[in-house]
Amino acid sequence: MKKIMIFCIPAHGHTNPILPVAQELVSRGDAVRFYSFDEFRDKITATGAEYISCDRFLEKLTQQEEEKMKNVNTTEMSIQDIRITINMTGFLDSEYKSFQPDAVYADSACFWGKLSAWKHHVPLVVSTSTFAFNQLSSQYMKNTPKEIISLLCGLPRVQREFRRLRDYGYEAKGFLSLVQSDNSTDSVVYTSKNFQPYSESFSDRYAFVGPSVFSDRMPEKQARPLVYISLGTVINERPAFYRSCIEALKAEPVDVVISCGKAVDISTFGNLPDNVKVYPYVDQLDVLAKASVFITHCGMNSVSESLYMAAPMVLYPQTNEQQAVARRVTEIGAGEILQADSADGIRSAVMKILHNSAYAKAAAQCSADFRRCPGAKGAADHIENAPNPSDGRDIIRELNKAVVTEQILYNVMAAVFGAILFRFISVRYLWIYIAAAVLLSAPVKNIFQRIYYNKLIHQVQS
Repeated sequence: MKKIMIFCIPAHGHTNPILPVAQELVSRGDAVRFYSFDEFRDKITATGAEYISCDRFLEKLTQQEEEKMKNVNTTEMSIQDIRITINMTGFLDSEYKSFQPDAVYADSACFWGKLSAWKHHVPLVVSTSTFAFNQLSSQYMKNTPKEIISLLCGLPRVQREFRRLRDYGYEAKGFLSLVQSDNSTDSVVYTSKNFQPYSESFSDRYAFVGPSVFSDRMPEKQARPLVYISLGTVINERPAFYRSCIEALKAEPVDVVISCGKAVDISTFGNLPDNVKVYPYVDQLDVLAKASVFITHCGMNSVSESLYMAAPMVLYPQTNEQQAVARRVTEIGAGEILQADSADGIRSAVMKILHNSAYAKAAAQCSADFRRCPGAKGAADHIENAPNPSDGRDIIRELNKAVVTEQILYNVMAAVFGAILFRFISVRYLWIYIAAAVLLSAPVKNIFQRIYYNKLIHQVQS
């Protein structure tokens, strides 16, 4: 029997994938303590794990802070995570001393889980509810100029809070070590290796176990197409968007189911067309099993469940992580980005998917791939065996060394060529050459990185 501590942030999209894993560990006879928040109490106790409430450690937020958290503000979320960690210090020190866990299973965004495992020298396994992100796969996330400015402006505040951790006995290499995947940490990723971007760059410390889905149900598509619409559980207060969906599809030969969450008053939609039904919540897997198209915000759980049930998607991402998921769906051919959220734009996107069977075929292929994954059993094996053995090869480290060498050579060649060039032209044009050399540095680096990465992967596979 193993003793396992599980930690997660108060978010459905991060908690739900862990639940089947907790249930599997309990079924094996492991002692499982699940540290979470009262909103999730019933779901957690249903797995058989011992629920430990952490609500008392949450910071009381100002209205402005709450709004930023609702909008998934990275700076505010990071600061709150650090403060919660500090608030929990004495309690967690006592818990580790009394429980003496064999392993910690912590959500990737749960700082107190990661930091406490490192502090008490307990093997850590990270639960990754979206893609695993390293320097290669993170290229899938495209920050807007506004998001970049927000990150830069918020960094000094985050660093000040981060430095406070050392006063409480927490040691971390840097803030990036809390938010980015690395090849020396055991990790469980809830997708397949085929769906994970740059999957070859992750070490064998990663277990790609497939979507954490409760059901073994198979797709049951209807003769009359069903269009399902949901924007998840966080940023779903979008009545104008739901009205556009209703307007777009009310006269089409399809049935429509909308799950709008509890924040939207359904009565404001008035008399609904005969082919449209709106609910606060639905059994999403049940609806997706029948759906021909899913209009989604591209949360990892929603997309995984959609592909598991072979439902192609109209992709309407709201955050940079969701943008990354949407990009991957388009790469495998199972969905289309919504170009305009007007009624005409929505109708056009839905009809494009319904009238082209290639989307459904790609979703069905991904469904078969997901169902071959080891699931909760594979995740439980990875946790129980932590720390897991590794062949020691780190593609990212090898790539970084090569890129550093390339950058040195590039700078030397640029300097030599510049010295030769300016023997023949006026020095007043020096700034043009320097500017060109600086601008070309990043594209040259990216090209070299792709070429060398492909070379490394070829070596590994051969």
